[in-house]
Amino acid sequence: MLIGEVARRSGVSARMLRHYDALGLVRPTGRTGAGYREYSGEDVRRIFHIESLRSLGLSLKEVARALDDPDFTPADLVADLVRQTRERIADETELLTRLRRIDAAEPAAWEDVLQTVALLQALGSKSAGKRQRAALSATEEVPAPVESLVEAVLSETDANVAGALRWALARSAGDGVELLLAQGLDSSAAQVRERAVRSLAEIPDDGATALLRDALAHPDPVVRRYAALALGARGVTEAVPTLLDLVVGEVNDVDAADALSALASRPGWADRIATGLVDRLAHGTADPAVRRRLTQALADIPGTTAARALADLSHDADRAVALTAAYVLGLRDPR
Repeated sequence: MLIGEVARRSGVSARMLRHYDALGLVRPTGRTGAGYREYSGEDVRRIFHIESLRSLGLSLKEVARALDDPDFTPADLVADLVRQTRERIADETELLTRLRRIDAAEPAAWEDVLQTVALLQALGSKSAGKRQRAALSATEEVPAPVESLVEAVLSETDANVAGALRWALARSAGDGVELLLAQGLDSSAAQVRERAVRSLAEIPDDGATALLRDALAHPDPVVRRYAALALGARGVTEAVPTLLDLVVGEVNDVDAADALSALASRPGWADRIATGLVDRLAHGTADPAVRRRLTQALADIPGTTAARALADLSHDADRAVALTAAYVLGLRDPR
């Protein structure tokens, strides 16, 4: 067969067949009287073998070795090709993600695209300062893609940068931020779960509040803690049992006591919160440190239930508890 017919049957261009000839990959078996290349059936089969190996990602040099070197084994080469392919897929996936995020920003001009790319690069910088400036620079003129902000805040280890990212996310509320952060609550990594709930805690809308309510039943105590503190600040009384546990457990106990004090201003809740604190005093808490924390929490709860409990505690066997209760009673106005 002449080169034109081989090109038609094989799908390999005549130009590439000449290149194969020049490299010694496929030398035509013969020539016509006019000097044209003439390929045999065996030559054509070799062409198909070359194309098959090239489809796996082998270079022409590697193809030549595979076909002509009897000592050349495929194991190491195939393993290397697997590694290269995985790296290429990862790179392409990263590119696709970046393009999707730029598209989500709805750029109106190439200047917008360039600014968004610069912002994404800064968010991924190794410099904490650059990441923080990127988070703070997310403006309405150059909005940061929400997915990028969520990804950044869930992976951020620097406290200052994380704070800036949470601020930026709070400003983006309503763009699906809450649902993206909710996925972080299901992460297998404890640090990611904590970052997710702390970010939700700074978003003041109803969607975030609903997710924080659900988080009160989360198996991770850290998630429950931050959810309860945020909900207490929002006046959500469902957080009371968890806040009481925080006072007992000396985990953010001061913040928890402040939240309970705020919730006690809601109609009917002062006595309920005081009763909850008294119950924890009555059930198995001989630890003076725990009793002191509960006494201090009672100090800011209005109503007769808290007053009676403080009066009882003013005679507590632990001197520090008794003195604290007596001091608080002296400061309270008659109720």
